[in-house]
Amino acid sequence: MEFIDPKLDDYCVAHSSNQSNLLAELERETWAKVLQPRMISGDFQGRFLSMISKLKQPKAILEIGTYSGFSALCLAEGLSLDGELHTIDINEELETIILKYFNKSEYKDQLHFHIGNALDLIPELNKKWDIVFIDADKTNYSNYYDLLIDQLEPGALIIADNVLWSSKVIQEVDAKDYETQALLEYNDKIQSDPRVENILLPVRDGLMMCRVK
Repeated sequence: MEFIDPKLDDYCVAHSSNQSNLLAELERETWAKVLQPRMISGDFQGRFLSMISKLKQPKAILEIGTYSGFSALCLAEGLSLDGELHTIDINEELETIILKYFNKSEYKDQLHFHIGNALDLIPELNKKWDIVFIDADKTNYSNYYDLLIDQLEPGALIIADNVLWSSKVIQEVDAKDYETQALLEYNDKIQSDPRVENILLPVRDGLMMCRVK
C-alpha cells in the first residue's frame, strides 16, 4: 500500500542517507529469491530504524520476526560497542540467507538468531531490552507487548510494523479478518496504556512507536 505519491516517496529516498552495499545486496536477493519480498522493511524504513537505533545507542535490541534479516542489520547500526541484538523467527527456511548476511556484517559478533516461538523464547533470554521491534504474526502483537512491557526500563522503545495494514484499519472489518482485528486491538491498547507515550507514523505500512515512561 502506497500512502504517498510514488514520486514523492522516491524524492524522500533520494534525500535520505544511502543504505550500505550489504543491505542493498540483501534487498536484491530477497526480491529475487524469497517468497513475499514485500515483507522486507526496505531502504527508507531501514534508514528510519537505523536512525532511531543510533540515537538510542542500545545495549540490547530484541526483534520479533526476522524475515531475511534486513531490519536486524539496520537496527544493529546503532548498537553500543558492547551491545547485542537478538532476533527471533519461527520459520527456519530463511536461516541460510539470514546467516549469510549476518556473517558478512561488521556486527556479526553482536547478532544472535533464534528459531522458535517468540512467546517461549523471550522469557528464556531474560534481558532488559532498550529497543524492541515487532514485525511478526499480527495476531500475537498484543501478546508480545504484554509479555515485555513490565520488563522494560523507562526510555525503552517498542516499535511495531504494519499497524496500518494497507489501510484496512480504517475500513469495515470482516469478522473473520483476525489479523486486522488484532492490529486494531494492538493500536487501541497502546493508545490507552498510561505506561507509555506513543506516535503512529505513516511510514511504509505504518509504525507504532512507543516509549516507556
